[in-house]
Amino acid sequence: MKQIPQELRFGSRQFIMSNSLVIQSTISEVRVALLEDSSPVEVYIERKAERGVVGNVYRGRVVRVLPGMQAAFVELGLARTGFLYVNDAVERACVPEPENKQGEESSSEGASSGVPVNRGLPVANIADVLTEGQEILVQVQKEPLGTKGARLTRHITIPGRNLVYMPFSDHVGVSLRIADLEERERLRLALEEIQTEGCGFIIRTAAEGADVKELQEEATMLEKIWRDIEAKGASGPVPGLVFSDLDLALRATRDLFAGGLSVLLVDTRVDYERVCEFVESFEPGAAQRVELYDKKQPIFDAFGIDTAINRALQRKVWLKSGGHIVIDQAEALTVVDVNSGGFVGKSSLEDTITHINLEAVKELAYQIRLRNIGGIVIIDFIDMALEANREKVLEALEVALSKDKAKTNIVRMSEIGLVEMTRKRVRESLGNTLTEGCPYCKARGFVKSEQTMVHEILGVVTRRLSEESAATVTLRMNSGVAECLGEMESRAVEEIETRYQTQLVPEPRDDFHREHFEVVCDGAN
Repeated sequence: MKQIPQELRFGSRQFIMSNSLVIQSTISEVRVALLEDSSPVEVYIERKAERGVVGNVYRGRVVRVLPGMQAAFVELGLARTGFLYVNDAVERACVPEPENKQGEESSSEGASSGVPVNRGLPVANIADVLTEGQEILVQVQKEPLGTKGARLTRHITIPGRNLVYMPFSDHVGVSLRIADLEERERLRLALEEIQTEGCGFIIRTAAEGADVKELQEEATMLEKIWRDIEAKGASGPVPGLVFSDLDLALRATRDLFAGGLSVLLVDTRVDYERVCEFVESFEPGAAQRVELYDKKQPIFDAFGIDTAINRALQRKVWLKSGGHIVIDQAEALTVVDVNSGGFVGKSSLEDTITHINLEAVKELAYQIRLRNIGGIVIIDFIDMALEANREKVLEALEVALSKDKAKTNIVRMSEIGLVEMTRKRVRESLGNTLTEGCPYCKARGFVKSEQTMVHEILGVVTRRLSEESAATVTLRMNSGVAECLGEMESRAVEEIETRYQTQLVPEPRDDFHREHFEVVCDGAN
């Protein structure tokens, strides 16, 4: 993998590139890469014709209420209706407070993730909460994934740089990433002073060390945005968009450009000026860490980000030792297989296996985050005989995943080396964003062999001739299948011709899919 330069110089200024944010804009799309230790660990892509909807607020209409699922489907004006679970549909006062009283950090993908989603037992009957045809104000908290529509909530939240405003909650939470107890208490007291009845805040990691006046001004601004949304949502077309979250360039700047990042690189003058103005609005002086990349080589190519993305689209990923991991993704399940490959080690078999597993841990944790793999993940490590080594690998996995902002849950390793884990799905994986199912194999990952198709075609011919007679039978088929028929099944062809007093006429077609064929019977005997 191409290494990103450790240092970057602009004029007389020099920046450390190990932790930075890179924004690449074209006419059709925007890409953002978060770099840690000089490697891209998160990649966000937004196509201007298919802009994401997370964080958007819509005036929607309930089209179906399903008591059996305790959910409803809401028309938003998008390609698919949104899904609204009962606990996200009831008044906030009816929903039990989350176990994490301190709140959670809002993700970079939208406003609604600032509040933990309640996925527990239904607190009401959906039929008592909503009726078909009812008009409601909802916010998208999860992008449409695969065949599923957007996940919705009525508990709208408005994100800012340091705060997330929650008009339907009355508690003040602090990001768990702020570890200092005195700082947590200072921030909480600052917000409680201006907190209005029935409204609350999540204090984000970026707020650590922030001035109280700055926080209070931001709180006032967010509350005003909510009042505007509330007023606009009271009337207007249904379904209709009421509030749109920031575009990717500004959203990534707001959510990812924290104090730990040395520089934010932007490759267009327009976005550079927009980002600088946006950064100065919430952190005066921070625009000094924003730089315009004006070199000829594309910015993602210059820093090896495109190389990392292409590697993340591969099924097999090689390890430095010569081993490799294989990553297979289904809709909600991913399987990772660890293999020794050509690595033979230097001492005992147990040490060799443990070394490969530990090396695989770092790579798979990196790949899971870069590929944005969500749902259930099963990792098949090479089997280790010693319990101590299994514990060592499991502990290394927990450490490797600790930097991941997405919530993960790891189950203990089994005796045969299997680890089960889950990772929260917030947006489409990198693979689903950049690729589509193979149109030739219909995303099965395989096609029938040429010999299999020959037997299938001859079977169809036999059935047709047993029902009707024909002087000739034209067989239109893929060229490779036709060649296989002539080379391997000439005797079977002769037997059919003799039995049914007919003539089989192969017609090779280069434009035919291997599994497509046509059997045309011409003239009765």
